[in-house]
Amino acid sequence: MSEDKDAVDAITAQWFAVRPDLDTAPMAVFGRIYRISKAMGDAMEERYARFGISRGEFDVVATLRRSGDPYTLSPRQLSATLMLTTGGMTGRLDKLEKAGLLCRKPDPHDRRGLQVTITDRGLALIDEAVSAGLEVQRAALTGFTDEEVDALTGLLRKLLAGV
Repeated sequence: MSEDKDAVDAITAQWFAVRPDLDTAPMAVFGRIYRISKAMGDAMEERYARFGISRGEFDVVATLRRSGDPYTLSPRQLSATLMLTTGGMTGRLDKLEKAGLLCRKPDPHDRRGLQVTITDRGLALIDEAVSAGLEVQRAALTGFTDEEVDALTGLLRKLLAGV
């Protein structure tokens, strides 16, 4: 394969050889998006492992951090933000609470509810982990100019809005 060609080009070329009637442009786009997602997901998982958390656990603590002081949300709010079932969220919360990164307390406004709050340890960890994750993402974009990153961001935003 030449330097300009990649594995997705090889796949679309194979399809063209056996089915020249197919328009494989969507396959070329989404094949690359899938491969980028997989590679970056693996890289992020590896980076967050240095902090003793998975990507999913990072997402929970990061969501609390992004919510602003006092860094508190209900499990339902977390589940909705992260598109997780309540059962999936409970497992993550159990592990993160055991690790001392967050705590659950009764909701003072709803006797049946809980509030999840990031701990000081969780706050320090997520601030380091988000910076480390951004380093990985920034490194993946080093071959692009700022203008190309802006253009890519706009195109991906447009694509995402259409799915």
